[in-house]
Amino acid sequence: MTPEELLQSYQDGAVRLQERVAQVPAATWQDHPIAGTWSIAEVICHLADFEVIFATRMKQVLAEDNPPLPGADENQFAARLNYSSRDVAAELQLIVLQRQQIARILSATDLEDYQRTGVHSEAGPVTLETLLEKAIAHLQHHLTFVEQKVQAILAAG
Repeated sequence: MTPEELLQSYQDGAVRLQERVAQVPAATWQDHPIAGTWSIAEVICHLADFEVIFATRMKQVLAEDNPPLPGADENQFAARLNYSSRDVAAELQLIVLQRQQIARILSATDLEDYQRTGVHSEAGPVTLETLLEKAIAHLQHHLTFVEQKVQAILAAG
């Protein structure tokens, strides 16, 4: 994909997430329509937390020379960051705004900057382009689960 296509996909992900979540009432976001999985609210909180991490990593790679990029444990985030009591609509808006900000920054970035690197504590050297691709894939991965939950809620309707 070209940088322009990557940025479009990056921004589209947040829009698709908003559209899917809006298909069911906010009162159902805390429900667990598929046993043993996170609720829509928990998925949104997870995505909001990791959007900030992805954005920070991309900014560091742009601004610093070969910065260290620490890993993060999603299970520790979920256990300790009160996913059940957060304002899900605000978390969803944070995802949208974070992606808009990064897209604006990256749209003004030189093509060669997409090959700048940072060193992830678990994955080793990663380029800005790879970080952007991982952010896109991460949201898409979880969007599949949100879609399943929405369908289960609508079917139980």
